[in-house]
Amino acid sequence: MPPMSAALPTGPGHSGPVPTNQLATNLPFLRRYARAATGSRKAGDALVCATLETALADPAALDRMASSATGLFAAFSVLWNTVDPQSAQSTDVVDQPGGSQLGRMPPLRRQALLLNQLEEFSLGQTAEILNISEAEAAALVAAARDDITREPVVRVLIIEDEPTIANYLEDIVRLGGHEIVGKAATASEALAAFQQYHPNLILSDVQLADGSSGIDVVDAMQHTSPVQVIFITAFPQKFLTGGGREPAFMITKPFREETVRTTISQTLFFGGGDG
Repeated sequence: MPPMSAALPTGPGHSGPVPTNQLATNLPFLRRYARAATGSRKAGDALVCATLETALADPAALDRMASSATGLFAAFSVLWNTVDPQSAQSTDVVDQPGGSQLGRMPPLRRQALLLNQLEEFSLGQTAEILNISEAEAAALVAAARDDITREPVVRVLIIEDEPTIANYLEDIVRLGGHEIVGKAATASEALAAFQQYHPNLILSDVQLADGSSGIDVVDAMQHTSPVQVIFITAFPQKFLTGGGREPAFMITKPFREETVRTTISQTLFFGGGDG
């Protein structure tokens, strides 16, 4: 993965120069994936820590994890399946009324979708991580994408100071079948729109046009009324640190339509994501 920059790719699946500290570079993305797959920041972080602790006792495993993102994610998947074999192999559908299509997917299908669409691993890399064939990975992702087309409709507020990006997000959300209730470029506009339209979901940039923080604006909104939020930033490593104010759901710029749709489904199913 290239060093952090304005052109930072959206996930660890991108190829590029390998930095000296590959493991440290990829760990924030593994935490994001672990949270997405388990539905809990606490559970996801515990599994990531257990993965690292296991590797410390096995120099060869540590070397594989440090040498590539696929090695790190594969080690996590092996441990998760050892702790909970049903997490990846079960074909049972989650029965959670009101949950999104992501939550209703068989777990292995959900993992393949998140690896390929959220973390942007290729189908070959996804297959390697899950220890399945590339054809199986392709079939799982295709089935998962079809599932998401049946997502329940929600009301969405977009907070983004770049008009081109705001319009692109609006197009993605509308094509996903959801309703856009408003767009805002500043903190004051965002707060006014929130009070007027009472959205179910917010897509928010981190740095707004008036120099304010999208995280601070959303904090103010949530003191008024709970709302689900997805933050959008070019620098996810700055926020995926394990700190107290770490956003639960985050999309990296530049983003793809599939990434936005998958993250929306993830957010609607898992809610706050901090359990």
